[in-house]
Amino acid sequence: MTTVIDEDKLKQIIEGALMAADEPLSVGQLTRLFAHGELDSEEGRTQVRETLKVLETESEGRGYELKRVASGYRYQVRQELSEWISRLWEEKPPRYSRALLETLALIAYRQPVTRGDIEQVRGVSVSQNIMRTLLERGWIRAVGQREVPGKPSLYGTTRAFLDYFDLKSLDELPPLSEIQSLIEPLVIEEVAEEAWQVAEHDHPELADANPAEAVPGDGASPEQQESAGDAASEESQDDADPAAQADESPEPDEDDAQSAGDAAQSAEVVRLPTSPRR
Repeated sequence: MTTVIDEDKLKQIIEGALMAADEPLSVGQLTRLFAHGELDSEEGRTQVRETLKVLETESEGRGYELKRVASGYRYQVRQELSEWISRLWEEKPPRYSRALLETLALIAYRQPVTRGDIEQVRGVSVSQNIMRTLLERGWIRAVGQREVPGKPSLYGTTRAFLDYFDLKSLDELPPLSEIQSLIEPLVIEEVAEEAWQVAEHDHPELADANPAEAVPGDGASPEQQESAGDAASEESQDDADPAAQADESPEPDEDDAQSAGDAAQSAEVVRLPTSPRR
């Protein structure tokens, strides 16, 4: 006869499973770890939920936390410690372009949308490489087709997108103004880099200089300043504020947003704030 597991043993098993798992575990997955009779026959899932609450409380004040995301529960390092913990790895986190970030934001806030919808808001075509990157990352997926000539694919975000950005649901997405504040520094950086490339092309002697130190106007010749300034001016005119344009349009219908999220049952630019794993 199978013996019912006591509370302390139950807590150890669930804690160990969460530590060993490579992805978040749902209550159902944790419940299936136990054989028939090891949990209360009627309150087994409740026992697991109560144990998770205990573990969450016990992690308070520690360097890690028990976090619930869209796919379930996971242990992860607290966000405020990422500056130090990230030094364990030499490789730098991936960085993505402003165009990719804007595309992802539009899909997240207006889903389900087609590429044509995105291009209409941004005012430029969406690169196939951008869509491929988002699909390969598992952050977006095709959730249907629009009933118009050509039947373009409709895209929505996935559970993997919610998990990566520490969200339980689309309702937890920050205001668009916050997303804009994350994208704007990248726009400035891109303009500066492209301006430097133009100046370097026109003046090869700058090739050995440090772009961060050789700021146009700070020791650069008048010709260098003019070349870099013209490039920055042209770029700033081309890069109108698509995030602000997105904010002027209506928010997605709640049912549409929910259906897009629910359709993604399975499925990682600036470095957006995320909580590193354990």
